[in-house]
Amino acid sequence: MARIRVEAEIRPTESEENVKKAVLNLFEPVDMEIVGRGRYRRLVAESNSLRSLEKLHMLLRQERVLDAARRKMRQGMRARLIEFKLHKQAAYVGHLSFIDSDDESPLGAITFIIEAEDPGDIIDWLAPRTSHGKPLWEKRRPEP
Repeated sequence: MARIRVEAEIRPTESEENVKKAVLNLFEPVDMEIVGRGRYRRLVAESNSLRSLEKLHMLLRQERVLDAARRKMRQGMRARLIEFKLHKQAAYVGHLSFIDSDDESPLGAITFIIEAEDPGDIIDWLAPRTSHGKPLWEKRRPEP
């Protein structure tokens, strides 16, 4: 079974609804909450199903960023974990932009943390290898 956690800081100049929209454009959580108070609030969204990543799966193909996505996901892979960051403002308008740190997104990043038995299998499903920009294969979503 996979465990997916998506986090995004809510800056004082942002509305909660805009941050929720940015996250929901990429991810369909089972649970979502705002943690913290005052200036230090975070939106935390979670799911235990890879189905919640279907929007991301589709956007990776629409945006034609499979190679970049695969590279970033593999860079963020450790043991049974994948971690990567996306630009919050791009996500708000329904686009994908992978970043290396929160500093690359003026309003902070959206951070994905995926825990699974075989993270490589999830990367192969989300962002398969390509040739001339076309996937060499399309895998079914890994089952729990």
